[in-house]
Amino acid sequence: MNNQNLLDIAEEFGSPVYVYDSEKIISQYRRLTNAFQNVQQLRINYAVKALSNISVLKLFRTLGAGLDTVSIQEVKLGLAAGVEPSKIIYTPNGVSLEEIEEVSTLGVQINIDNLSILEQFGSRHPKVPVCIRINPHVMAGGNTNISVGHIDSKFGISIHQIPHLLRIVENTGMNINGIHMHTGSDILDIEVFLYASEILFETAKNFKDLEFIDFGSGFKVPYKEGDIETNIEELGEKLSARFNEFCRNYGRDLTLAFEPGKFLVSEAGKFLVKVNVIKQTTSTVFAGVDSGFNHLIRPMLYGSRHEIHNISNPEGKERFYSVVGYICETDTFANNRRIAEIKEGDILAFDNAGAYCFSMASNYNSRFRPPEVLWHNGEAHLIRKRENFEDLTRGQVPFNFEETGL
Repeated sequence: MNNQNLLDIAEEFGSPVYVYDSEKIISQYRRLTNAFQNVQQLRINYAVKALSNISVLKLFRTLGAGLDTVSIQEVKLGLAAGVEPSKIIYTPNGVSLEEIEEVSTLGVQINIDNLSILEQFGSRHPKVPVCIRINPHVMAGGNTNISVGHIDSKFGISIHQIPHLLRIVENTGMNINGIHMHTGSDILDIEVFLYASEILFETAKNFKDLEFIDFGSGFKVPYKEGDIETNIEELGEKLSARFNEFCRNYGRDLTLAFEPGKFLVSEAGKFLVKVNVIKQTTSTVFAGVDSGFNHLIRPMLYGSRHEIHNISNPEGKERFYSVVGYICETDTFANNRRIAEIKEGDILAFDNAGAYCFSMASNYNSRFRPPEVLWHNGEAHLIRKRENFEDLTRGQVPFNFEETGL
């Protein structure tokens, strides 16, 4: 997918628009499976929250992946995409017992992360297989909002509560078939990941009927040329050897599971915007585009960096620009960034727009959400239409003041 392809997509579908390259998604999936090829049983559960378009879920189903879901709605999206219930794991946080019970009737793998719900669910449904999410108290992740395994996190059952957990399992007679952890996103040091894995292995020894161990994900992807990323190949070599050793000691082969999202789709995505205005102030040149944090919130929420390219003038002389949106509050995508000279009407492409971009988009300022396009086998395919005014008002019930009075 080259610049001309992207310009053609912007011309055909308008801007702003999200574009996903299926070839990159496929290569990332195969890179991960190849890294763990020495494991007898491997399951990659794609994290739906990263990018939940049904066409993308169908692509992962075709590749043989399962799904990692965090809500009943994501579960139903997976089922609508044709994914087998047995290949879907449901890992909610802070949801009601009623939602967990409803999901369990759909035949997917339940993953519970707090003692209260574990005891209630186990008492009512002792025969339903349940995975337990452990909090290993390991700080990992590139931002406090995405570090979820530390001691103050709301996620998981503390390793210090294992005795209490075991009492619940014994008293309810429930079936624990999996152990799970997720330390956070943007993990740089695989030694930290391996350290947390040892805690998971120790915990797993307490359960005699496990079918799988889920190590979560959080693998870092590069956000610019030369950027550091998680060394998947080294992690695969080291963790596979340790996992196989654990299985030998455990007495049978278990399934090693991961739940990557960003690793699989981030680099596959481009976000295309049009430059509405070039505005020179006393100290800054602003490039104002036809989008804002209503479409790509990550730079504002997480401080994340997305490389920005002027694909209308890729060979132009580089100048410094602050790229900003059209939302009526500060929504800065990039400060004083070197970009090929920009003119009004140019198309800019944001890299790493495959994960947590559309899925975190909103209608703030009553703006429409953009379309999604899949680039597959050298052709552009619309996989979500641009919203219109009817989409914006759907579900609203106008109140009739004339009939009721003020």
